[in-house]
Amino acid sequence: MQPNKNTHSLDKALLQELLAVSDSPCLSLYMPTHRSHPENLQDPVRFKNLMKELEESLLRKYSNDETKAHLAPLIELTSEVDFWNRAAVGLAIFSAPGFIKAVKLAEAPKEIAMVADSFHTKPIQYYLQSTERFHVLALNRHEIQLFEGNRHSLVEIDLHEEVTATMTDALGEENADEHLTVASNVGTASSMHHGHGSKKDEVDIDSEHYFRDVAESIALHYSKPSGLPLLLAALPEYHHLFQKVSKNPLLVEEGIKVNPSTLTSEKLAELAWEVIKPEFLRKQEQLIGRYNQSKANGLGSEEIKEVAVALVEGRVDTLIIEADRIIASRITNLVTGNIQNKDIDNPRVDDLLDDMSELAMRMGGTVTVLTKEQMPSESGVAAIFRY
Repeated sequence: MQPNKNTHSLDKALLQELLAVSDSPCLSLYMPTHRSHPENLQDPVRFKNLMKELEESLLRKYSNDETKAHLAPLIELTSEVDFWNRAAVGLAIFSAPGFIKAVKLAEAPKEIAMVADSFHTKPIQYYLQSTERFHVLALNRHEIQLFEGNRHSLVEIDLHEEVTATMTDALGEENADEHLTVASNVGTASSMHHGHGSKKDEVDIDSEHYFRDVAESIALHYSKPSGLPLLLAALPEYHHLFQKVSKNPLLVEEGIKVNPSTLTSEKLAELAWEVIKPEFLRKQEQLIGRYNQSKANGLGSEEIKEVAVALVEGRVDTLIIEADRIIASRITNLVTGNIQNKDIDNPRVDDLLDDMSELAMRMGGTVTVLTKEQMPSESGVAAIFRY
């Protein structure tokens, strides 16, 4: 089944595309979805309820006809055949004049329906920057599957057409058939071959060719654009060869040494998290320690007004914001950093933390989104200054 042309992978390139949209109104919709029947029957109903929220917000500024025109692309997109049957764990849709994108999410988001001058991207940023995210490459001697997700769930990725997905892609149909036939007979009397090396040697050479092609195409089309760690899930005997031929710096040395076809995606996510968790905790502790030290040295703050001024002056090196907090305000002056409290239902108002994060990235800073429990401050924001 071909993916919808307006359904996109979640990566940094998409985030930059969303940040670059300047035509308003920008409609942002987030909702949990379901992958199986009958649970997925509730998804269109949930979507309609969120559309009503968007409509009510739009009508505060636009006429009935204008509001219908702004909502039409979302209705058209979600009315396409099988749209709801291809769901993941979550869905995000972004729409603006001449722009529409849908993104399948591997983690269920909180429901959000927001109209503003820019897209609400904080949940996307949280997902993209989180060290909890990773790719899992499930590999056997016949084919591969690629998953993206976190400790809670994995979503299978529709592979790029240039990815070497099967042994046939790597060797050609005739050679692949011969490889699989010989491989199944290696170790039997019929597999002996003299004069130019054994059949087992030929199988090993073919496997090395296949694994190398897989490693290179996955690195090019997924690891490099996303920056995510890549874990190999395969039988123990395949790990050494794959590590040998791969030049992907994001390939984790410790993989999942089990036949992935025997695991559910939930179990695969659980095993992958056991590998990734120590690095996640190390990076989080390192960031919090760096903020506390900077604050002690006068180069850090959790005061919203102070951080806003530093942002417009380009002094913020690292911005930490709280994932689920929404502050209904906006930076009204990009020279002074003045902040004005507003009604979040106003079509010109987005979440202040969302606006802060976008401004930080435009000024060359980095943004990390943490949960309330992980935050080093009570205000919902913490910043490390350059000077």
